[in-house]
Amino acid sequence: MAEAKVTATQQQPQQAAAAATGVWKTIKPFVNGGASGMLATCVIQPIDMVKVRIQLGEGSAGQVTKNMLANEGVRSFYKGLSAGLLRQATYTTARLGSFRVLTNKAVEKNDGKPLPLIQKAFIGLTAGAIGACVGSPADLALIRMQADSTLPAAQRRNYKNAFHALYRITADEGVLALWKGAGPTVVRAMALNMGMLASYDQSVELFRDKLGAGEISTVVGARAVSGFFASACSLPFDYVKTQIQKMQPDANGKYPYTGSLDCAVKTFKSGGPFKFYTGFPVYCVRIAPHVMMTWIFLNQIQKFEKKIGI
Repeated sequence: MAEAKVTATQQQPQQAAAAATGVWKTIKPFVNGGASGMLATCVIQPIDMVKVRIQLGEGSAGQVTKNMLANEGVRSFYKGLSAGLLRQATYTTARLGSFRVLTNKAVEKNDGKPLPLIQKAFIGLTAGAIGACVGSPADLALIRMQADSTLPAAQRRNYKNAFHALYRITADEGVLALWKGAGPTVVRAMALNMGMLASYDQSVELFRDKLGAGEISTVVGARAVSGFFASACSLPFDYVKTQIQKMQPDANGKYPYTGSLDCAVKTFKSGGPFKFYTGFPVYCVRIAPHVMMTWIFLNQIQKFEKKIGI
């Protein structure tokens, strides 16, 4: 009897360790994805700030940068950083985490064989939609904080940080207002992930198999191409999303757009198809490095975890 008790006592720490390992294995893709996205955002935030100002019609990248430095100082480039980090903590955590989980399950059902490109793209679409639904409130807060200084003083919301923005939006407009513009946000995320994942695999084959490039050249080249196509596929939806999220009612309480489709139609009529690609160079410069740096940080995190054995 005493031996049985000793054995049971010895098994308890082992069972607890196994349970902890199982939990970590489950949440690991989500934690790593969120951390890599947040680190990349810290680097890319100034470019994203300039991109939003261009979309709001403040001029070219050079003009916007010059005006921001002269009128608002260097800190203005990091306005909305808290919302940007919160967005990555929600959107990228859900997006990359669910993509890895769904991919692993699909590989298991495929008897361990590599997935075809079209299936990877479909998983990317699904993961993008999941991430966008989770991250839409933080994305709304980010857009409003970045656009606030462009409004007349009487119309500024003066959010202190991302959590204050979420509180104010909920208190003033209701909980559902947190998902204002969620439709184009979800579609944009799906388009971005499809463009990013599909072009990445094709680029790897091109650089490695056909051009005979080395490992570093293949990785850098493939991620750059991936970032470009992610930008090209998602910018029209990003433009509509930005217009919807930053719009305010006029003196009569009427909004300029009734919804995403109305915004797209009016934009097309007023500026043609190229209007949707306003700020494309800056957007591409922002998206491509963010894609590359997210994967770079993710690889470094994974290497560190492997080194310390977790």
